Formats: sequence, C-alpha cells, structure tokens
Amino acid sequence: MQDTHISLAHGNGGRLMRELIDEIFARHLQNERLDTQVDAAAIDLPPGRVLMTTDGFTVQPLEFPGGDIGTLAIHGTCNDLAVSGATPLFLTLNAFIEEGIEIALLDRLVASIARAASESGVVVVAGDTKVVRRGEGGGLYLATTGVGIAPPALSLSMDNVRDGDRILVSGPVGDHGICVMLAREEFGMRGQLQSDAASVLPLTLAARDFGAVRFMRDPTRGGLATVMHELVHATGLQVRLDQAAVPVSDEVQSVCEMLGYDPLFLACEGRVVAIVSAEQTEGLLAAWRALPEGAGAAQIGEVVQGRARVVLVTELGGERILEELEDDPLPRIC
Repeated sequence: MQDTHISLAHGNGGRLMRELIDEIFARHLQNERLDTQVDAAAIDLPPGRVLMTTDGFTVQPLEFPGGDIGTLAIHGTCNDLAVSGATPLFLTLNAFIEEGIEIALLDRLVASIARAASESGVVVVAGDTKVVRRGEGGGLYLATTGVGIAPPALSLSMDNVRDGDRILVSGPVGDHGICVMLAREEFGMRGQLQSDAASVLPLTLAARDFGAVRFMRDPTRGGLATVMHELVHATGLQVRLDQAAVPVSDEVQSVCEMLGYDPLFLACEGRVVAIVSAEQTEGLLAAWRALPEGAGAAQIGEVVQGRARVVLVTELGGERILEELEDDPLPRIC
C-alpha cells in the first residue's frame, strides 16, 4: 500500500478498501476457508456440542508488554470457549479502524492476530472492516465471534457447584491490568511486568479429564473477585478466599499498594478459575502445575454453606467482606 495512514476512503468500498483487505488482512490471515469474495463462510464441524461466543475488544495502548489488542482478541475469544469446555475452531473478525492510524501499526496488529490464531489452532473464516472518523475510536476496536466443539457429555456450570468445593486459580492474578496501566505511563511508573495474555486451552483440556470439575471461568474484566461474586449470586452459597494463598506477583502487589488497587479486582487474560470437588483438588493442581501455563496454580479458597457473600480471610486471620465492583479502576483494559 502507498499510504502511510488510514483515511476514510479506506472504508468506502472502493479500491483503497480492497487493497486494505487484500494487502493487510487477507495477507496475514489467509487460509483455505477464508474467501474475501463471498458474503458467508462455509465450515464443517466435527461431532460434539457446538458452542459459540462473541466479544469486543478495546485497550489503550494498542500494544503493551506481552501482547496487544490483536492477541487480546484471539486469546479472549478462544479462552471463553475453552473455559466452557470447548476446543476452539473458527473465528470471525470485525475491525473498526480509526481514521489516521498508521498503516504500519495496523499491519503489526493483524500479523499478531494471525500468529495468535495459529498458536491457538483456530482459523479466521470471515470478517469485516469499517473506518470511523478521527476522534470517534481508540485507533482500533475489534469484535470477534468464536465457534468450538465440546464433548457431548461435558457439563460445566455454576449449577454444579456444591458445599465444600474448592476454588483453584491457574496462576498469579492482576498481571494484565497492572501491565496495561504501566504501559500508559499515566503515573510515571515503569516496570518489567508482562501481560499474562495467552491461550488457556492447555489448562482447560487438562481440567476436562477430571470428572469432578464443576465450573471454569477466565477472570477478565473485574478480575477474580468479580467471578466469585457471580458464583455467590448463582448458587446462594458463601465463597471464602484465603488472602495468603492467592498468587500475586511482587511487582503487582507493590504497584497496588502504592496506588490503592486491589489485585483481586484486576483483569487477567491468561488465567483460569476452576471450582472442583475436594477429592479432586490435588489431582488437578498437579496436572496444572505440570504445564508451563499452570506453574503458579494454587488452591485459594472454598465454597461453603452460609450467608451468600464473598469473604476474604486476611493474612492476619481476620475476615473482610469483598463488595462488588462499583467503579472501573482501569478503563479500556480488554
């Protein structure tokens, strides 16, 4: 492409739009099922239960240590399928591009999308692009739809959760939220922390082998604490978290203490929360810890009978009620 920045003409349906699609999107995302000349993609699904999910992605900055909006979109969509018990197969991709964004940056982001899709074992089979006026977008917004296949007999639901079940998390929490915040440099702070944005499929496939896994979720917006509140509302049971057992990196903990954030409410993009029966807890922990993605896995609490609320047992042995998130501490994070 001759141009260096996106103009409104790149969205008018003419030559510049065709070149944008062919030379950036199709060049990076090309596969045998992607045909830019048709209006609908034909896909063949293997036997099993079909699961579908959809999501939108907006983050500032568009690139950050450990990832970018492209990897975020692919991993976020695939992870929603994975924690639901499915193996992701196909994606659609919609790109809302702001007038004025550098074409070189867009090219890097689409290349990142292609790499993340390949690593996740999925293909982009359809998509669309729109160009919005300068000032009406954050450089690039992405919207995705994902399709995957789950074993017919597998049922993962909060309805399965029982008194006495244990709560596991696959690794340290809050990395993504703090990483993006540091990348914005709004507080004049820098660090070596990287986002945890990654595929959780290896973790969820390992968990599927355990018949007593009740439910899984990836703790994105609102973090671990928000997943726990959803669990309380769905089951009427009490969640008790052990503060000392929740894995938090030293860097995340330091930033949170300085700026008043709570890592339990910060977004993760490569972690899994699982609710599992007490007798299967050690087996799943061992399976997760044997994987690079689950080296920091920990049992962090339990579900019990009692008043429906989230209780944090502090490191000093006291108890603190975790209220639901009200304000958005880190906007435009995922």
